Amino acid sequence: MDAGISALRERAGLSITRSADFEAGVADTDALTSGGAIVFDDLAVAVVDAPPDQVRSLSVAASEDNGILAIEPERVVYAIYDRAIESSPPMSGAPAYGQPLAPAPRNLPAQTMPFDYLRGYRDAVNHVVDQVLGTGGVAMATDGAAVAVGAEDKLTWGLQATKVSESRYTGKGIRVAVLDTGFDLDHPDFLGRTVVSRSFVPGEAVQDGHGHGTHCIGTACGPKQGGQLPRYGIAYEAEIYVGKVLSNRGSGTDSSILAGIQWAIANKCAVISMSLGAPTQVGQAFSLVYEAVAKRALAAGTLIVAAAGNESERPGTINPVSHPANCPSIMAVAAVDVALRVAWFSCGGLSVQGGQVDIAGPGVAVRSSWPRPQLYNTISGTSMATPHVAGIAALLAEQNPDVRGGSLGWLLLQSARRLELSSQDVGAGLVQAP
Repeated sequence: MDAGISALRERAGLSITRSADFEAGVADTDALTSGGAIVFDDLAVAVVDAPPDQVRSLSVAASEDNGILAIEPERVVYAIYDRAIESSPPMSGAPAYGQPLAPAPRNLPAQTMPFDYLRGYRDAVNHVVDQVLGTGGVAMATDGAAVAVGAEDKLTWGLQATKVSESRYTGKGIRVAVLDTGFDLDHPDFLGRTVVSRSFVPGEAVQDGHGHGTHCIGTACGPKQGGQLPRYGIAYEAEIYVGKVLSNRGSGTDSSILAGIQWAIANKCAVISMSLGAPTQVGQAFSLVYEAVAKRALAAGTLIVAAAGNESERPGTINPVSHPANCPSIMAVAAVDVALRVAWFSCGGLSVQGGQVDIAGPGVAVRSSWPRPQLYNTISGTSMATPHVAGIAALLAEQNPDVRGGSLGWLLLQSARRLELSSQDVGAGLVQAP
């Protein structure tokens, strides 16, 4: 790493700030100035703010093997959930939705698409509801097997389908980091819980002004008994680490996300949940930077799970897994509905190298916590599937105290319920609690 830092300083003339110089070794992204670089020591990654001539000097240095593995432009990523399925209005004064990642089908007039789409979605949901009611609260999965999903009077359908209701594990002693839009720190369902938080978004506090982060934290680590039924949380005794890496508008940059990852690793979190991403194209290579970071996380005993993305428009269009979930060392999570069918928006593993779907979780009509005054909301997306996997990973980590990193990911895959669906769509199958 020293050779790379020397190249930044001597070849490109950049002023260097190192995360090791900050308290607890966690960099403050506000410290990045023009003509400078922040080096995340534990990740061996630097974020650079430089004019074109300095960037060209870096490119030359990289081509000469001066300790620089790769140079990539900084991306903007977004909270991944589907805006058309939100069941309740957003908070007063907050943006209605994050960046939509599922554009209207190109073969339909834009002005007619929302109504046609919503009718089709309504019909599909009504069919599932009729099916469940007609079988006494038991849906039929695509493999013909009964899905033990009853009414959501006590437990959400996702907790039922993933066997969380049958698990004796609670996530006690396990640290789970959720890197997202923050958290409603005064939500009544989380009073008395261990919550450690930090914002990596310049100028914004941890408090969630969007809702997406609070929803994801609720699924992964929500209470056993909240203010209202049904129960929606999985690892209800886990230690919650809130890393705000997305703004109150639902977007963020690589520098914030990398800072959040380093913070989570430094705090020895067993699991990092990232319901965020940016679209990719078929054949597009995964990020070498994020892959290197994910490998370092695994080596440190931290498993990263990330949303596969919502860019598909099934059955007609299946788009590839989003960045950064398309990295081989990050667990990519697809979404299924209550009948264990692939969610229409869920991305698929289309790339030959990397970009596979690893596992699936409940991601359609998922109820969880939401910032006050609303308190609860039901939304859909691979974002909602991801914290199901993260929460269950915490249960497995509690069950197996010596199993971390890649071995913990292997346990998730080995214990998944196999589905009669393509592994391109659902990977190993539906995540299951121990």
